[in-house]
Amino acid sequence: MADPKILECFPNPAPGRDYVIEHTHHEFTSVCPMTGHPDFATLTVRYVADRSCVELKSLKLYFHAYRNEGIFFEAVTNRICDHLGALLHPRSLSVTSAWKGRGGVTSVITAEWKVPARRRSGRR
Repeated sequence: MADPKILECFPNPAPGRDYVIEHTHHEFTSVCPMTGHPDFATLTVRYVADRSCVELKSLKLYFHAYRNEGIFFEAVTNRICDHLGALLHPRSLSVTSAWKGRGGVTSVITAEWKVPARRRSGRR
């Protein structure tokens, strides 16, 4: 399983402004847990940072850690969203995975991270 401890962050250089950060990884690979065949996707991470931004080399290494993992499309997309949300505590975050077709079927999965209720109310 990909370890979220791989991920690193740095201080948001403009924390007083909402601006969108979008990273796209065109070579994401995991393994179908049913067939053992490789699955290929383009992953897009889109977020509005609060205090922290994700460091790109660590994000790439984190994505590569999924190469030999047997995991369904839905599970990997949600797991990545959860890991990045827990690391960054962003104002908003979505992770979209667009999977290459097999047998004429393509899939696109989008997971959104929600700010925990206690944080929305101002308590930490």
